[in-house]
Amino acid sequence: MTVEELVKVLEMQEEILQFSSFTNADAWELGNMVIQEAKRLGLTVAVRIRLNNGYTVFQYGMDGTNLLNEQWMTRKENTVKTLEESSLRFCMNLRANQESLEDNFLDPREYAACGGGFPIRVEEVGVIGTIVVSGLDHVSDHDLLVKCISKYLHVAEV
Repeated sequence: MTVEELVKVLEMQEEILQFSSFTNADAWELGNMVIQEAKRLGLTVAVRIRLNNGYTVFQYGMDGTNLLNEQWMTRKENTVKTLEESSLRFCMNLRANQESLEDNFLDPREYAACGGGFPIRVEEVGVIGTIVVSGLDHVSDHDLLVKCISKYLHVAEV
C-alpha cells in the first residue's frame, strides 16, 4: 500500500468513526474498553480522553507506563486538537509531502508526527476532543484506538 493509499484509508476511518453524541459516561466506557482490550492482548498502554476545552474526562496508565507515556500522549493530543485529524494521518501526509513538523510551524517538543491520537468527532458538530494511546509502536497505538472505537460505535472495523 502506498502512502497516498494509506492516507485515504485513514481519512475514511475518521469519516466513519464519528459519534452521534459524546458524554463523560461515553469517555469512561470507551476508555475502559481500550484498557480491557489491551489487557486481553497482553499489552501495556496509557490512555487519555480529553475535551478540547482542556478537561480530561478519562485517563489511565497501566502498570509499566510512566511519565514519558503521558508526555507522548500530550504531544499526540496537541497534534489532533490543532489539525482535527488523527496523528497517524498527519504523519503519513508529512511523509507523502516530504515535510517535517517544522515545515508546518509545529514545535516537535509540543507536537508528534506519529500514530496514537484520534479525533472525537461528533456528527454535525465537529471535533470536540481527542483519545490518545501511548505504549506500543505508533501504528499499533492507532490500530488499538480504531479497533476499540469501531467496537464502541458498533461498526465493522475499518
